[in-house]
Amino acid sequence: MSLLEDMKKDELKPVEKKDDELKEVPARTINLICQGEKQFTITTGVTADYPVKLEHGSSIADRIKLTVNVMAEASLGEAAAEWDINVTIPNEKKWEITKSGISEKEIEIEANETREMVLKVTAPKGARYGDTVTVVLTAISVSDPALSDSLTTRTTARHSMLAVKTQIGHERSVADTLAARAENIGVHSIICPAPLRGYVIVEAMNTDRLAEVVKGIRRARGIVQGEMDFNEIEHYLTPKPLVSGIVEGDIVELIAGPFKGEKARVQLIDEPKEEITVELFEALVPIPVTVKGDSVRVIEKDR
Repeated sequence: MSLLEDMKKDELKPVEKKDDELKEVPARTINLICQGEKQFTITTGVTADYPVKLEHGSSIADRIKLTVNVMAEASLGEAAAEWDINVTIPNEKKWEITKSGISEKEIEIEANETREMVLKVTAPKGARYGDTVTVVLTAISVSDPALSDSLTTRTTARHSMLAVKTQIGHERSVADTLAARAENIGVHSIICPAPLRGYVIVEAMNTDRLAEVVKGIRRARGIVQGEMDFNEIEHYLTPKPLVSGIVEGDIVELIAGPFKGEKARVQLIDEPKEEITVELFEALVPIPVTVKGDSVRVIEKDR
């Protein structure tokens, strides 16, 4: 056989690969998963918890570098109060980002291990309505920096709805005094509903300063512990119709108009116009009289 034929024969032989070359390199992954909402609106002094799961998909152990980037949006700019941000990881020392100034931390992680952690964001007492902080948590493989994942949360400050206890019968005076002193304590509104005896409802941002002001108001008895929900006071904000609670057949007394002081029986109710038609008891001739719902007072209900 010629040399040329031998060379062609070698070219036709299949190339044999080593066993190591035939093995596929297993995929490696890092995932940061928020196990709940990624946005919260909280009152001052309250903490929003963001439970986070770090999944390490790899057949070998590694070190993971965690970084936290904080971006604040505040009406006062750099003069705004600082948010308290920290991360708790089981078997690791509490990581206080804003207090320590350390924004990076490395942790050991086993092959195919899942680590639980909680990102905690606390609104400062001096926050103003709408102040917001965005926190970006990133996990990076130390052995392979191209392997990483990020998670973004957003937390916004809102006002508190609180009840101020007062001496019964002095709700209005307490509300007026509080309004006069509310300029620099972040009070948004003061509600003094007539049916709610012994309490004044206040919307405020800085609850600590509000408590100090309330202590100096006569006939105020302090702030009731705990925050109120809007649905607890919503019915006070919706005015009742003037004819609410009046039914045909009720006996009423006219408290305004030319027939003031007269007693009458309700004959007809016009809810859209908030008017009622009554028949006067003392009239020589029974003539229907139509008046506004707030011009009468019910003195006897129809049975």
